[in-house]
Amino acid sequence: MPKQASLAALVALSSLALTACQESETPTPEAAPAAKPQSSAASAAAEPKTVAQITLTNPSDFARSDEPYFISYDELGISGSSATTLGFVVDGEPLASQAIDRDGDGDNDSLFTLIDIDAGASIALNVQEGAAKNAATQRAQAEISRKTGGEWQEDPEKPGKQIYVGGEFENVDALTPPEQHDDHSYFIRYEGPGIESDLVGYRIYLDRRNGFDIFGKKTHDMVLQNVGQDGFDSYHEPADWGMDILKVGSSLGAGGYGYWDGEKVVRVNDVKGWDAKILDNGNLYSSFSIDYKNWKVADTETDLNAKLSMHGGSRLVHTRLDLTQPLDNFAIGLVKHPGTELIQGDVDITGKAYTYVASWGKQTLNDDHLGMALLFRKSEREEQTQDEHNYVSVMKSAAEDMDYYFLAAWEGETEGVNSKAEFVEYLEREAEKLTLPLREQVTTAHSEAEKSYPVSGEQALEWSKRLADSELERKTMGYHFGGWDVHRERNPKFEYDIVGLLPLAYDELNQEAPAEKYAQVMPKVTGSFINDKGEIGRYKLSNYNIDSIAPGRNLLRLYEETGKEKYKIAATTLREQLESHPKTSEGAFWHKQKYTSQVWLDGVYMGMPFLAHYSQLFEDGASIHEVVKEFELTHKYLRDSETGLYYHAWDEEKQQDWADKETGLSGYFWGRGMGWLAMAVVDVMDYIPAEDTESRQVLLNMITEMAADLKKYQDPETGTWWQIMNMPEATGNYRESSASSMFTYFYAKAIRNGYIGDEYKDTAQKAYDGLISEFITVHADGMVSLTNICYVAGLGFGRDGSYDYYMSEPVYENDPKGTGPFILAGIEIYRMKNQ
Repeated sequence: MPKQASLAALVALSSLALTACQESETPTPEAAPAAKPQSSAASAAAEPKTVAQITLTNPSDFARSDEPYFISYDELGISGSSATTLGFVVDGEPLASQAIDRDGDGDNDSLFTLIDIDAGASIALNVQEGAAKNAATQRAQAEISRKTGGEWQEDPEKPGKQIYVGGEFENVDALTPPEQHDDHSYFIRYEGPGIESDLVGYRIYLDRRNGFDIFGKKTHDMVLQNVGQDGFDSYHEPADWGMDILKVGSSLGAGGYGYWDGEKVVRVNDVKGWDAKILDNGNLYSSFSIDYKNWKVADTETDLNAKLSMHGGSRLVHTRLDLTQPLDNFAIGLVKHPGTELIQGDVDITGKAYTYVASWGKQTLNDDHLGMALLFRKSEREEQTQDEHNYVSVMKSAAEDMDYYFLAAWEGETEGVNSKAEFVEYLEREAEKLTLPLREQVTTAHSEAEKSYPVSGEQALEWSKRLADSELERKTMGYHFGGWDVHRERNPKFEYDIVGLLPLAYDELNQEAPAEKYAQVMPKVTGSFINDKGEIGRYKLSNYNIDSIAPGRNLLRLYEETGKEKYKIAATTLREQLESHPKTSEGAFWHKQKYTSQVWLDGVYMGMPFLAHYSQLFEDGASIHEVVKEFELTHKYLRDSETGLYYHAWDEEKQQDWADKETGLSGYFWGRGMGWLAMAVVDVMDYIPAEDTESRQVLLNMITEMAADLKKYQDPETGTWWQIMNMPEATGNYRESSASSMFTYFYAKAIRNGYIGDEYKDTAQKAYDGLISEFITVHADGMVSLTNICYVAGLGFGRDGSYDYYMSEPVYENDPKGTGPFILAGIEIYRMKNQ
């Protein structure tokens, strides 16, 4: 493959992956100009050695400045303990970079940089050991400063209250305030930890108020190190550097958190104490954490850990929260000042996309215009409300962790935001940047050292085993009835992927590489949803959701393997759903009852292999004609005659926002949508007897046609396929691994069974080699991951089917919609090569 030549140097250098990355020196908080990092000529005693090659692409139609990028040592295949001298290099010149501690455990775990990238453009980075250093201008800072050398005394103006008298301030890496500490006790400089970029600064009150305050800045220099050195009043007055611009009062301030009791926000104040710790204080990225101990609220007692981080060139503070106990009605909010306007971002978007809530108006101590905002994923907000002091976003809390961003934009900044319209435009772009992170393609020396091409059948089976084993260690067995759906962040339902597709892949793997660990997945995951009466947990027939049929394939296998009647009863329930499932006027299954008159490609895979197998086992094949009809109608209405590709969905009534008013078709050829169809057609063939030549021929014609058409859209360089299949040059489009795995499976199985000729073996080989080359990462501990998986791309409510929509869904690694097909693809390549 063409890519192999370009990777040769990486493979040769793979042994270098055991040594990398040096922690950046801790900067002193000196004021410095805000010039962006500039490359300088490399000068090193030894030739730098490349550890990884990275291509980053801007998926937006606007340029991005100071865009953050980090890569973990684990992804690089490097042990953090051996990290020594890593740096980013662009076009042979060093790029300012910093070792950071993203997880807050005290050890650096990632390499970080900021880049400028034009609209739709790509940039090539190398990670090198021994790269020349680019001394970065300081553009971020985090600190906490306490007094020492004085003593606690009773406040003469407030009997019973203690204040700290005398002494001098000193910066510390960690602080646990003593019991005497309270608000205005003159112990902590500006009353809590502070964090800033070259645009704005913030402080968090480390006391019962837990308010978030803003330091408006008129300079790009770092200023926190000087704020409050002369006392607790001066920073409330205008100065050359700026000032404390916000009156927090009894509110959450500029993005704080608490609990919504149904009428008001309860701040995080009933605690046994606080621990504050500086995690990073680098030139590009800084962060700190606060531990709230034994927070008592709503008849619950929980610890709360908050990690707050900023980087140069940004107003945003990334806030990550972890609770030891789940807490309903967790709230985040903004102070509600008189005369301000509440602004809300778009909510007619997919659940994982970012939206915002903001306030705008003259709301500073000097009556200047100030905008404040919260940015979060749409699906994570339960409701928007307010109380006397706050605009409040009540968040969903299915898990014990969450994250969001807050920001402030002041007209008094050097390049301030001066109008509501300008503020909204800024927020829209920030929301898009969070929703659409840079597209990333990473090739590491550590991973490439374990790959060879062309991949043999035995190697393909081994890659399936390695990913299966890695997922067993990470999460597969957690998908049982009482477990946790990692990506959906909820208890597992009777889902097509985690309960259907993935256990099916393990069952297939067990046939070629028998092992108890593989054999136990299907009974312990899928089987856990079936009680002794044959009832299916977290399933509702009346929803008429065809996705819920997919796990039925596993129930049929379990019945065949065990003879247990409960599995047959459960499978019969699913058959009854299909019997009464709503259909189009010609008999194609709707995707869901609530999705009126809609046929999706996904649904063909979800329902038809089960129906064909069930009919073979219990109906003497009587329903095979209905299965074949589903494929015929899909071909009739969803296939594009010009390209040979299939549109994602069709609305018979032509009423959906995404539906063409003349044809009813959605607008784009989504890779995984066609992947579901491709897998379905070869799987259904397993259950149509050879003597039913008429039914088989209908599907054989589709397979032959699809094999030729898919080949035309296979990426010539990598052998993989694109998220939107016919638009490889479109901004934001990317090569997607779940669809590529599905098509590889299709070709290999079709070749093995003689549905298509051996002339397609090279296509299948190129496709599988591409899966390994493009999407498999080998970690430092030997575990592997599958990257570039589109999380979901349904066409339900809030999803308009536009190109931007397909680009806006998250791109994950190790999602079962990708790992399942990858495991199956490796098995079929093995079978094809060893038949």
